[in-house]
Amino acid sequence: MFAPSTFAIALLMTILSTIFWGSWANTFKATKGYRFELFYWDYAAGIFLIAVALALTMGSARGGETAFLANLHSAAPINLFYAAIGGFIFNIANVLLVAGIEIVGLAVAFPIAIGIALVEGVVLAYAIQPKGNGALLGAGVAMALLAVILIGLAYGALGGNRVVSRKGIVICVVSGLLMGSFAPFVTRAMTAARPLTPYTVAVFFTLGAFLCCFVFNTILMRKPIVGAPVTFAGYRAAPASYHALGLLGGAIWGVGTVFNFVAASLTGVAISYAIGQASPMIAAFWGVAVFHEFRGSSARARVYLGAMFAAYLVALALIARAYQG
Repeated sequence: MFAPSTFAIALLMTILSTIFWGSWANTFKATKGYRFELFYWDYAAGIFLIAVALALTMGSARGGETAFLANLHSAAPINLFYAAIGGFIFNIANVLLVAGIEIVGLAVAFPIAIGIALVEGVVLAYAIQPKGNGALLGAGVAMALLAVILIGLAYGALGGNRVVSRKGIVICVVSGLLMGSFAPFVTRAMTAARPLTPYTVAVFFTLGAFLCCFVFNTILMRKPIVGAPVTFAGYRAAPASYHALGLLGGAIWGVGTVFNFVAASLTGVAISYAIGQASPMIAAFWGVAVFHEFRGSSARARVYLGAMFAAYLVALALIARAYQG
């Protein structure tokens, strides 16, 4: 299988995962008026299909016992279960994140949900696999938490006639708490006896996420967080471009996930996960620069927003330094 041979390559892969994780939601924003419960079926299929494709290519390069199919045969079944459970939990969190995006926008939903997930996920993953400088990693996590607080302040200072959606904020917080809890399952699957390779983890992680849709997403279609109930008739009536955007969004997120898991084989899950979860900085950029979610905001809100970007950049630098510290 392909694996990074140097920290520089692993760092590049985690930075790319940050960009992909922070950009996939643009595909949902492009489906004007399309319900996220319907969009999510194609998205979930996309993340699983790209994980399988990368496992059969990058994950099978050079053959040997670390190749995807060989690892699938030799891995402990409990580790396959850990990876799938991690994906199941992630999926619930991600559906809530998409709901949060619909209510409060990209620039707010991502920093709150993923910032909380970063703090929780890094702490739990490091407890299982203490790799890297704990002090620098802790400092980076603290800066990420500061960034979350700053985006919350920016949202509260929007001004004008905008109403702060407490429901949207609560959904983002719950999403973040669930999102942070999948990292320990991935860590366990990659470090326990007869472990999984990153590619095998990604396949079963995304399979767990896809299967979760048949439970959680089906419930949300009947009892939605936002709007009226929807049925599969709306899915079938959607234009082909919307289905393509869903698959594309899943593929973008899936590539980022595989890259992050592969980089973790060198850096450790805590560091790789922490850098990847700087994705709110990318999402906030799209929300501000492309979708103009802070247009007409007060000067105070813009100052908070700028400080949020700075805090995330410092967090990224500290976490990257933790590998060699």
